[in-house]
Amino acid sequence: MKRLLILALALALAAPVWAQELGKVTGLPIPRFVSLKSNSTNARRGPSLSHRVDWEFLRKGLPVRVTAEYENWRRVEDNEGAGGWVHYTLLSGSRTVLVTADEATLYRDANPTSAKVAVAKAGVIAYVDSCGNGWCEIEIDSYDGWTEAGNLWGVYGVEMTPQD
Repeated sequence: MKRLLILALALALAAPVWAQELGKVTGLPIPRFVSLKSNSTNARRGPSLSHRVDWEFLRKGLPVRVTAEYENWRRVEDNEGAGGWVHYTLLSGSRTVLVTADEATLYRDANPTSAKVAVAKAGVIAYVDSCGNGWCEIEIDSYDGWTEAGNLWGVYGVEMTPQD
């Protein structure tokens, strides 16, 4: 019994913070990552068209983190913390990431000794196929390969942490 209690406590403490809160509108985790559908997306001060535009995102596919929900609006932020309230129709559930390292080498496998496929520069947006054990498989144009999750913004802490 004591071992079960210790195990339950350890699992509760190890649970990622991002998965503990669910949005009251969608029931999806808060925060979560989504991407922008348009090359021009207004981020407003509040969740309605009557609020002024504080920020304009100018890159289709840019990953953003949803931090709150209110009716048809989502509060989002980019990798630098800029953002505001965006109408849900301007967001996509397609997972993308932003390369934040100066260079991110893509490998054939999730192993730095495997063949190099390509090198992505900082600021490149890529689609995410999967992540685990500190690596993400991403697609950039016609290139598909694995890079360390620490090179990217738009993945959760649990995806970045190598597992034994």
